[in-house]
Amino acid sequence: MNVFSESAFDGHEQVVFASDDATGLKTIIAVHNTNLGPSLGGCRMWPYATEQEAIHDVLRLSRGMTYKSALANLPLGGGKSVIIGDPRTQKTPELFRAMGRAVEQLGGRYIVAEDVGTSTDDMAQIASQTKHVGGINDGKDPERTGDPSPFTAYGVFIGLKEAARFENGHNDLAGLRVAVQGLGHVGYHLCKMLHNAGAKLIVADLNPASVSNAVTEFGATAVSVDEILSVDADILAPCALGGVINDRSIETMRATIIAGAANNQLEDARHGDMLREAGILYAPDYVINAGGVVEVHYCRNGKPASETNKHIEGIGATVREIFERAKQQNRSTSFVADRLAEERFGPRQHAA
Repeated sequence: MNVFSESAFDGHEQVVFASDDATGLKTIIAVHNTNLGPSLGGCRMWPYATEQEAIHDVLRLSRGMTYKSALANLPLGGGKSVIIGDPRTQKTPELFRAMGRAVEQLGGRYIVAEDVGTSTDDMAQIASQTKHVGGINDGKDPERTGDPSPFTAYGVFIGLKEAARFENGHNDLAGLRVAVQGLGHVGYHLCKMLHNAGAKLIVADLNPASVSNAVTEFGATAVSVDEILSVDADILAPCALGGVINDRSIETMRATIIAGAANNQLEDARHGDMLREAGILYAPDYVINAGGVVEVHYCRNGKPASETNKHIEGIGATVREIFERAKQQNRSTSFVADRLAEERFGPRQHAA
């Protein structure tokens, strides 16, 4: 098992392994950087094939949260946690209470929220053991359910429109073909926004019911999960798992814009350069999918959802700055986004 030599380690401040025999909890909590404030990031529950796969995932995700929070202008650092297990069969309230105790032991350096495989109900169990948790509905704002998905989708929508403006000279989405890969909470909310804006949707998901609903509700065209990345579309919105932009998929892509919600869409940093060389405009995922972390921050601080949305709308200006810098410097948008984030969160802090 490798940690320090893992390719995604990137100078993490802290990586914690915790377990609980009574509940079967096996978790890894990664704190990447706390220069701007405590680390915040979701808890992902997934049946990883190996422990090394789980380590790699949590390190990549936590690093991404540092960059995401910095570019979202939040007083937060980056962290993430993973629970090794099948969320369909191994979830129990006791397991998430044990997770809460593990988070509490970090003394506030890490704030947990929901992610793939976890829910607001799971966060409520965690909150019974620690105050260092987000995504909890306090019932004070009818626009807020505790689910950050609509806010994440709104940020992606804002970023996608800015990409359309940069590419086409305007942000009118009417008639544009948008291929949405993944119809989970965020993907489905994004489809609704795109439909209301007049876009023509092409969708794919492993869940046939979600696809059927999108066809019925939005008039979407359904394709297989094997086809979605290469369909004839103006915009591709990856909203499933990461690593979908790679050597194989770039060769067959016909979209001229990529703007979606999935984390870590580039399989490798060099794929950002490949997109630029292919003439494909990429809205870096961690820039435009920051709406959820903005919502968690505002909710934790008792601010209304209207203030959350106003902050999220600022994603457009950040995306525009990245596109303009990339054009001026003849660099990939992913490279420019990384450098802009690093300007904001500053040099690594060294352990005492």
